[in-house]
Amino acid sequence: MGLPQALLAALSTEALSGYDLTRRFDGSLGYFWQASHQQIYRELAKLTDKGLLNVNTQAQAKRPDRKLYTLTNAGHQALKDWLTVSVQPPQLRDDLLVKLYAGRWTEPETLIKELKAHQAQRQQKLAIYQEIARQYFSAATLPYAEACIKLTLDYGITYEQAWLQWCDQALAKLSEFSDSPP
Repeated sequence: MGLPQALLAALSTEALSGYDLTRRFDGSLGYFWQASHQQIYRELAKLTDKGLLNVNTQAQAKRPDRKLYTLTNAGHQALKDWLTVSVQPPQLRDDLLVKLYAGRWTEPETLIKELKAHQAQRQQKLAIYQEIARQYFSAATLPYAEACIKLTLDYGITYEQAWLQWCDQALAKLSEFSDSPP
């Protein structure tokens, strides 16, 4: 998947400005796909040039005109076509795991400190995901469109829970070699 597909997905339900899209990438989409402000605007221009997006300009008082992007029929078709193509599992690239792999060259306390910092961040992220689930997806049954969105959230919750479980195991193992408690 690339940024074009993420943008088409974000625009598939409503017209959004570049600013709105940037906020989405800072929030909900940003939990599983990152893009900078500049990348988003550059890709919006490319998608517009390809005929996949329409741009409607809205005049604003005391501010620059606002450009709202919507999918064209070709944009909807491109998104539908992409949805039928199988994607490859992501490749794992994790600096923390490289540090653990090379950990024999440092003291266990160094790795424990690093793991605890990551653990705190992951606990915070898990709490955010759980709060989003509570606020927006607490209904027993959801319409299909919302169920699809919730599945991404469920993945995030499960991923963080599994990571935290692994972290507890890693801290316990490292503490066997350390004078510090886990």
